[in-house]
Amino acid sequence: MNLADTMQKFQDWFTQQWVIICGKKINPLENAWLMGSFGEVNGIGEKFIQQLAEKEDLNIIKNSTSKGLLDSISRLNLQENEIKNLSKMIVDFYEKTSDYKLQLNVKWNPLFKIFGYILNRLFSQRINQLNIPTNKVQPSENLTSEIIELVTKDTNEVKYTIWLRKFQTTGKVIYSGIYTTCTLPSGITCVKTIFPLPKGNATVILKPSVGEKSELILDSSGKKFGDAGFYFLLNDSKGNFWSKYIRSFTDKLIVSDKEDSLNAKQMLRLWNLKVARFEYKIKKQTKQKLETNT
Repeated sequence: MNLADTMQKFQDWFTQQWVIICGKKINPLENAWLMGSFGEVNGIGEKFIQQLAEKEDLNIIKNSTSKGLLDSISRLNLQENEIKNLSKMIVDFYEKTSDYKLQLNVKWNPLFKIFGYILNRLFSQRINQLNIPTNKVQPSENLTSEIIELVTKDTNEVKYTIWLRKFQTTGKVIYSGIYTTCTLPSGITCVKTIFPLPKGNATVILKPSVGEKSELILDSSGKKFGDAGFYFLLNDSKGNFWSKYIRSFTDKLIVSDKEDSLNAKQMLRLWNLKVARFEYKIKKQTKQKLETNT
């Protein structure tokens, strides 16, 4: 029987064993579009960044301005008419993410709120990752938002782009993820977000499109392994790789412009039932404010 690594917390081992039993064994070379960095058992959150840099002998570049989740919006391979219609402010945000500040509101479906609480107690608070609040947040909870690049020491080539978001009031990490793009087996280019977990990761792959009101739509809805969607990945005790595709869990993000700011609405659904709704207000900081932050 294939087993998850036993040298870790029981709850981590248990969830990994579930992936092995319910998921599928994969060949990394045949599924390069899906593969991404895994976390260690002794630290996720901000520790993961240092661990990854040391493991691959990379330099960490922090506190930079005008750095984006994407070096160019063209990485999304949108249709020519979609690029033309896409809001210029949205393009600027994705190409210069570090110049923007974020405020967050969270609304839970009461039916799923208890699961969010359990997730926080068993996993998030311990590994300092995915600290999604279940209690009522302030009307506009400010987030610190930083783009961190891991670059090669000889050529300064960017190997990883990490978006680190923390609650300004508590310093807890709400998201620490690697952002990139990938090409699915179908040939569709998607946004790929990798959230490191002990001995594995949670990977969300979202298909981009442009709406009628110039908004950017990122949708993880898919039907099968190889589609956009939510994936768990792990490395077992013998070095084998496993993945579980969660078709029933979907993530949809709509980013639109409104006067001098952007609004982002993110909806998480399970079995087509609303789990939680995240609303972000995104606004570009002034040059003076950026210089103060750095």
